[in-house]
Amino acid sequence: MKIRKTTQQDISRIMEIYEYARNFMKEHGNPKQWGPTCWPPEELIHKDVEAGHSYVCVDENDSILGTFFFIQGEDIEPTYRNITEGEWKDESAYGVVHRIASDGSAKGTGSFCIDWAYRQCGHLRIDTHGDNTVMQNLLKKLGFVHCGTIYVEEDNDPRLAYEKSSTVHL
Repeated sequence: MKIRKTTQQDISRIMEIYEYARNFMKEHGNPKQWGPTCWPPEELIHKDVEAGHSYVCVDENDSILGTFFFIQGEDIEPTYRNITEGEWKDESAYGVVHRIASDGSAKGTGSFCIDWAYRQCGHLRIDTHGDNTVMQNLLKKLGFVHCGTIYVEEDNDPRLAYEKSSTVHL
C-alpha cells in the first residue's frame, strides 16, 4: 500500500467508500456518526481535494482502498480548542486525521493511513464517536491515548479525543 494525494477523478470512488463505511458503522453499532447526515458530503470532499488535504490509500495496482483528510500545523482544528473531561497532553503543532474510511477489501488499511499521517508530523490528534468501538480499538492498538471529549458542528454527539506524540510520553 501507498498514500497519494486525492485527485478530482478519484471522488466518485471515494464517495463509494464512504457509503461502504456508513453501512459498516451501522452494522457495527455506530449508526449515528455519519449515517443520519450522509456524512461526508461530496462538496466537502471536493474542497478537501482543492486544498490539498485529501489523501487516498492505494494498492500496487493504484486501486483506491481507503481515503482520509490530513492537515498539520499550529492550532489547526478549531473544535480541538475546547476539550472537556480531560486535556491534551502536547500543545505543540500537530496533525489531524478526519473522515478516514476504507472499502474493507484489505486488512490494515486504516492502520496504514494513520501510521502514515503520524510519520509526517510525530504528533497526531484524532476524534471518534463514542459508539465507534472499531476506531477506538484501532487507536488504542496504534498507541493513541484518550485525552477527553470534544464537540463537532455536525451534530450534538460528543466525540472521544485521542492523541499520540513522539515528544511527550502519553
